[in-house]
Amino acid sequence: MERRKIENLGIETSLLGFGCMRFPTLEKGKIDEIEAEKMIDEAKARGINYFDTAYVYHDGQSEPFIGKVLNKYDRSTYYLATKLPVWLVHNLEDAKRLFEEQLARLDKEYIDFYLLHALNTERFQAMKNLGIIEYCEELQRQGKIRYLGFSFHDGYESFEEIITYRKWDFCQIQYNYMDTEEQAGDKGYLLAEKLGVPLIIMEPVRGGALAGFGDDVNEMFQKLEPDKSIASFALRWVASHPNVKVILSGMSTKEQVEDNLNTFENYVPLKEDEIEKIKDIVTVLRSRVQNGCTGCGYCMPCPAGVDIPRNFKLWNTFYVYGNYSSVSWEWENEMPESTRAKYCIKCGKCEKLCPQKLNIREDLVKAQSDLEKKNINA
Repeated sequence: MERRKIENLGIETSLLGFGCMRFPTLEKGKIDEIEAEKMIDEAKARGINYFDTAYVYHDGQSEPFIGKVLNKYDRSTYYLATKLPVWLVHNLEDAKRLFEEQLARLDKEYIDFYLLHALNTERFQAMKNLGIIEYCEELQRQGKIRYLGFSFHDGYESFEEIITYRKWDFCQIQYNYMDTEEQAGDKGYLLAEKLGVPLIIMEPVRGGALAGFGDDVNEMFQKLEPDKSIASFALRWVASHPNVKVILSGMSTKEQVEDNLNTFENYVPLKEDEIEKIKDIVTVLRSRVQNGCTGCGYCMPCPAGVDIPRNFKLWNTFYVYGNYSSVSWEWENEMPESTRAKYCIKCGKCEKLCPQKLNIREDLVKAQSDLEKKNINA
C-alpha cells in the first residue's frame, strides 16, 4: 500500500483513505453492517490506516458503526477522523456536548484527526465568535484530539481567509481533475503547499462521476491503459500532487474496494502523456456544456420562484459527465421542488437582465425535460 509521510505531524498514512459516508445499505437506509464490515476488514488487512467519518454520515449511523468495527484492532494501527457539525453549534455548550457524544459514539478515548466540518466564510466567523477554535485547541492540549483541521466547501477567497488564520495541522478539500477551478481548486492546493499545510482530499472521483463516461470518453482512457479502471486515472491524478497525503474514497461495494486497493498497492504515477491526455479529456467534457450560464444571478429573483442558475448548473453538469448520477442527489434531495425549471411562467424578465443573452425560457424547458428523463439520449 502506497504511503505518504506527513512531516509536520511526524506520522505516515496510507495514501488511500476509507471514506465512511457511502457504506452499502439495506432498507430505509440502514447500513448493511455485515457487508460493510467485510469491506473495512479487507481494506485494513491490505494497508489502509486512515478512516474518515462524520457526525451526520448515514444519518448518524456511521460513527458508532466504524467505531465498533475498529475496536477489533490495536488503536495504534489506524488513524480515525471525524468532524464537528458546525451548523449545529450555536454556543460553546453545543460544541462540548457534540464532541462528548462523538467520543461515546466512536467508543474512543481520543480522535486522531478532528475537523470543523464544511467551513465557509459565514460558518468560520461564527466559530471564531463562539470560541470554538480555542475549545478545540484545549481538547488538543488534553490529548482528546491529536490533530486539528477543517473541511471546506466554498470559494477560493474564503479558503484563503480560513487557512491563513492560524497554523492548521491539516485541511480537507474537494479536488479532482475537473474541479481545478472550483472551490479551493488549484490555487488552494498551491497555497496549502506554500503554507506547509498537508491536504486530505475528498471527492477525487467526484462522487463517482469520474468513474465512467460515455463510450467515446471511456475509450480515450482505455487506449492509455486498457487494464486500468476509469476511476483509477482520477485517483492517480490526485496522487500526483505531493502535498496530498490521504485520498478519501467513499467506497460502497467490495468491487470498488478491490479496484481502489489495486490502484494503490501497485501505484504508478501518471506518465506525461497520460497527464496531457487527461487535459484533452477535460476539454472534451467541458465542451458539452449546454449554455453559457455563469451563475452570476442577474436573472434573479424569478417572479415564479425558479432557481434559474441552479437549474442550469445541474443541466450542464448532467451533459458534461453524461450520467444522471452526477446530479441525482442534488436534483432529487437538495433542490426544493418549487424552484425547478418547470415552474417558469415564461414572463421573460430574466432574459432582459441576462448579461450572456441566454434564451433562458427555452433552455429551462430543455433542462426540465432532460433531468426528468434522466437520460440525455432519450
